[in-house]
Amino acid sequence: MLRGNCPATIDDSGRLKIPTTFRSYLESHYGLEFYVTSLDGQSARVYPLAEWEKLENKLKEQPTMNQSVKKFLEHTNYFGQVCRIDGQGRILIPAVLRESAAMQGEVAVLGYFSYLEVWNNQRYREHLEKAPLTDEDRQVLSNLGI
Repeated sequence: MLRGNCPATIDDSGRLKIPTTFRSYLESHYGLEFYVTSLDGQSARVYPLAEWEKLENKLKEQPTMNQSVKKFLEHTNYFGQVCRIDGQGRILIPAVLRESAAMQGEVAVLGYFSYLEVWNNQRYREHLEKAPLTDEDRQVLSNLGI
């Protein structure tokens, strides 16, 4: 399972070196192919290709005129690209996504169970400040038994 935050760096060529903690798990459970995309252009989601294909299979079951599915695909296709981890443990973040999400230098690489999310470190701190856990959030979590 992918969890926690492992700081990393995006190099001048737009490649992210997957932190070792995540890399060993990803390679042993999923292999070397990934789908890198975004829902909003603010951060990158790095899905093992097998996990992304599970999502695609769920989407294919929906009516073709479902507008929420269409919007989801518009965003994830625009920012998305299949990539393969190289011998040094790096993946390329698509140029359009790097620009939109200000992906350069230090980034936060966060584990979300079955995928990674990558943020410009400063933007992520701002995101956390703007969206703190509320009492309502705590109640929802409590209702889930957490």
